Amino acid sequence: MPAPTILFGAFDRHNFGDLLFPHIAAALLPGRPLIFAGLAGRDLRPFGGHRVRALAQLAAEWHDRPVRLIHVGGELLTCNAWQAALMLQSPDAAPALIRRLDTHPEARQNWARQQLGLTALAPYCVPRRLFPAAERILYCGVGGVDLADSPAALRHEVLASLRSADAIGVRDETTLAHLGAAGIGATLMPDPAVLLAELFTPLIETRGRCGEVAALRKASPDYLAVQLGGDFGDDATLTEIAAQLDQAAAASGCAIALFRAGSAPWHDDPDCLRRLAARLHTRPVHLFGSLDLWDICALIAHSRAYCGSSLHGRIAAMAFGLPRVNVIHPGQGHKQAAFARTWDAGQPGAVEAGHIAEALEFSRATRPAARQHTATETAMRYRQAFAALEA
Repeated sequence: MPAPTILFGAFDRHNFGDLLFPHIAAALLPGRPLIFAGLAGRDLRPFGGHRVRALAQLAAEWHDRPVRLIHVGGELLTCNAWQAALMLQSPDAAPALIRRLDTHPEARQNWARQQLGLTALAPYCVPRRLFPAAERILYCGVGGVDLADSPAALRHEVLASLRSADAIGVRDETTLAHLGAAGIGATLMPDPAVLLAELFTPLIETRGRCGEVAALRKASPDYLAVQLGGDFGDDATLTEIAAQLDQAAAASGCAIALFRAGSAPWHDDPDCLRRLAARLHTRPVHLFGSLDLWDICALIAHSRAYCGSSLHGRIAAMAFGLPRVNVIHPGQGHKQAAFARTWDAGQPGAVEAGHIAEALEFSRATRPAARQHTATETAMRYRQAFAALEA
């Protein structure tokens, strides 16, 4: 019997893209014994995810036994231990922890170590010393756009972990350049979520015919799928976004469906969406409540366009050949912009709030055949790169 494969990533918390990754990796490894791992033991099955085991426990269990480990995607190379541990807390608990620890780096790191059972500064990058008998340690479609600007100690730790890996695939040219400057060879490959339509269209179509998605489609067959992170919640920004969405909805004849792509701390805030809805003149406006992974996929797949801050909202729309645009704050949105430059150059990249309507109109005007070509090409590129790395 082959050694089991540990699929490792941030799918121990609720975030749309992270919940998708292990499903995609599992579909590409049929018949392989799999273990789903995160930094904490969690059961995300009620949201369409997996029952996840804690990495520290698996490291003790498999320390001297053969195993394969795949980092299955995400902006893993720059996530520090404080961020990782905080995002594993409940949304109610996180604000008090931030107030107590955010300005105390040493106490913050000590708390994170206790939470995770690991001493790493960048715990989503697994060093070989945790699994010295591992047959292969791989990174597949990961990101680290801001690695060059990360603290030196974290950056050195990440680079050391990468040097101990057997093969590395990164999802954008910026990350590839960072690693190249450090003398680390890597393969450029798309994000795993480009395979969403190819692998899961039957399941997504089924979800689109029932529950909240079906009710939305019946009420408003034509709608824009809109999502925003909680950091867009100041009044001035929400007012500007509402005006832009009203303009886009009027131009397209669409309703607006507001949804969350993640409920973990530092992700999406339902109050932010409610306040945005109150500013919109477009009717109808739907506040989509489901946090189920496959409901979110179906919501995007049946929309007329996607607009939001989530990179994987964009990539899901891309996989289905839909118009899409990412929304960012001034000077931010590095990973969204880097991905768009690398794989989606025919579409608007990451735009600030005041350019939403213009960007959506541009994207809607692109040829459906060109959008479908991008979807097909990137899915093929991911499959080829994954097979080469995993061999």
